[in-house]
Amino acid sequence: MSNAKTDYTVLSNGLKMPWLGLGVWKVKDDGEAERTVASAIELGYRSIDTAAAYNNEEGVGAGIRNSGIARDDIFVTTKIWNANQGYESTLAAFETSRRKLGLDIVDLLLIHWPVKGKYLDTWRALEKLYKEGLVRAIGVSNFQTHHLQDVIQAGEFVPMVNQVEYHPLLTQKELHAFAKSNRIQLMAWSPLMQGRLDQPVLAEIGAKYGKTPAQVILRWDLQNGVVTIPKSTNPARQQENADIFDFALTEEEIGQIDALNRDHRFGPDPDNFNF
Repeated sequence: MSNAKTDYTVLSNGLKMPWLGLGVWKVKDDGEAERTVASAIELGYRSIDTAAAYNNEEGVGAGIRNSGIARDDIFVTTKIWNANQGYESTLAAFETSRRKLGLDIVDLLLIHWPVKGKYLDTWRALEKLYKEGLVRAIGVSNFQTHHLQDVIQAGEFVPMVNQVEYHPLLTQKELHAFAKSNRIQLMAWSPLMQGRLDQPVLAEIGAKYGKTPAQVILRWDLQNGVVTIPKSTNPARQQENADIFDFALTEEEIGQIDALNRDHRFGPDPDNFNF
């Protein structure tokens, strides 16, 4: 399993994607995003996950440019927002994102949410961008199994990634199994349950390894084969989140964490959202 910050999974098209990345949801574009990205890259992160809806693509791009690390060594993900879904509007939205990020090519482009009546046209636009070489990989976010089946049936390519809410209270076992069987890499957003880490079993397991509950969860993600993108603007916390490659959970411990599942969402339900 993954044993260094630079370790990666290989997507179905052969593209290498780091197991650990930085999420930047709610990070402001007033200098904070640039500082946050720069500090994460300095600490060894090589994957940054943003979205048009986060309104911080410009800061993210600046942080990458000013990092001193070669562009090709950093994996950048962004997403098409719901209001921009549809074929032509997706192509236009991608150009806007690309301009704000200051990048010629985006590593991974995702559909942010499965907007009814639009996500198949949006997917067609992503396929065009992929075939043109403007994005290195394409995928989806917040898609349930039935949404994935729609896309697989209608599309030319199977999504390479599905980024979903995933944590010990929402283990999404069936969705994960479907993704694995179709070589779709699962990626966890909100892996740290928005800070609600007060599960005694996490503290108990952490004490055994000298690790925090957050580090235990992030290690659990990796050992389950799930890419993880914890968000933090604090360099010390970024370092803590990355310090998960010097221990391994036992099968029994993974089972104890799995048993916390309550099918509990902190975010919206992908089958019932109105934005």
